[in-house]
Amino acid sequence: MQIDAHQHFWNPARGDYGWMPADDAVLTRRYGPDHLRPALQSCGIDSTVLVQAAPSVAETEYMLGIADATPEVAGVVGWFDFERPDQAAEWDRLSQHPSLIGVRPMIQDIPDVAWMLGDNVAWAFDKLIALDLAFDALGFPRHLDPFLMLLKRYPTMRVVIDHGMKPQIHDSDPVAFTAWAEGMSRLADETGAFCKLSGLVTEASETWSAEALAPYVAHILEAFGPARVMWGSDWPVCRLRCEYEDWHDAAISLTRDVSPTERDMIFGQTAQKFYRLAPERSA
Repeated sequence: MQIDAHQHFWNPARGDYGWMPADDAVLTRRYGPDHLRPALQSCGIDSTVLVQAAPSVAETEYMLGIADATPEVAGVVGWFDFERPDQAAEWDRLSQHPSLIGVRPMIQDIPDVAWMLGDNVAWAFDKLIALDLAFDALGFPRHLDPFLMLLKRYPTMRVVIDHGMKPQIHDSDPVAFTAWAEGMSRLADETGAFCKLSGLVTEASETWSAEALAPYVAHILEAFGPARVMWGSDWPVCRLRCEYEDWHDAAISLTRDVSPTERDMIFGQTAQKFYRLAPERSA
């Protein structure tokens, strides 16, 4: 059983992808299950976790509709407005959908680095825990300390760090690497967070190589251990650097030193355990 723990579908015509460039040759086009399926088959991927890409409840409903019609989609990580307690009923309604497995606010795009610690959003984290939904932590290295504080505040919240917290691989800055590595180690040691082995290729330069990613992958595996690491493609964002198969091949190569049992964790079992994916939708 192989699971891609992080991929996207979108249609720019929907109009709620505010981060998307107006005319990017790679990103600004429709991506649906029909576009991804050949890559999944080529790489032997059985199921995927479909993750939000727009800050709207409408997109969450759009993705749940895709999940209903797409056998490969084992679960959906949606979006809710953490600043609107009056919309709590939306959480209750959509949490009844069997494919909704988690929530992701787009924290990397919020100017306030400590946004997640504000009193005005505390109700949302309580709600997340009450509904037993997972939390995808999306941020940059500058968010490492605030996320550490958040996770200690809510120790029962199921959390996975997206894209290894997006280390700035393209800079090749040893000081930045050390700061990132220390922050990630604290998250691993002091909380129960999981981590996605995803998105790293996009943080590298256009002339990326597996060798350039190796120190980051090695640190994630050492800090969290395979039982708390899950591979994700971050497709189609990964296409800014390479095709799905290229990143999958690189990830296989970068984890060549782990045991077969540990590789099964990274490429499937960890995601199934963390997101509590039903066997019939993840096999």
